[in-house]
Amino acid sequence: MQNSAKITNTIWPRLSGTTRIAIAFGLFSLLAACAQNQNEIELDPERQMMALREVSQKHARGQRVWCVPYARDLSGIEIRGNAKDWWGKARNLFQRGNEPVVGAVMSFRATRGMPLGHVAVVSDVVTEREVIVNHANWHRNKVSLKMGVRDVSKNNDWTLVRVESNPGRYGSFYPVNGFIYPKIEE
Repeated sequence: MQNSAKITNTIWPRLSGTTRIAIAFGLFSLLAACAQNQNEIELDPERQMMALREVSQKHARGQRVWCVPYARDLSGIEIRGNAKDWWGKARNLFQRGNEPVVGAVMSFRATRGMPLGHVAVVSDVVTEREVIVNHANWHRNKVSLKMGVRDVSKNNDWTLVRVESNPGRYGSFYPVNGFIYPKIEE
């Protein structure tokens, strides 16, 4: 019995401290590589193409491009109605929260200047306080791709943001409800 205990534990004790650290580092690196990195997640390219194709078809027919159909096409979040109503309509249908995630819809509250609210789809998370969004009708009848949005809320909870309306220039303050998360396909 004593020999079997020595046999099962003969390799690890003979390894030097440096080798043990190297093995531990290798295992840690392997686990880290398996973990899903938020910055490596991308929007579904097929959804992006479909959403942009819909916009092109609307332009060709002389129709307006609105944020709601574009966000719905791009995110797959099937909610209808004005953008200001999305947060409430999502309550029992989708997960909601205050953490940005690629593919989530950022729900802007209605304001005097934006009485119907606004929705935008997160396309990248740059830092915990900055994201990139794709959205429609921020500039009238156009799609804006890769536009920066910064969290400027007092509690760092994404309830107030500034949008990079022009490259390098962040404009007014906009109140945000939070993020509506798409359902995960199993």
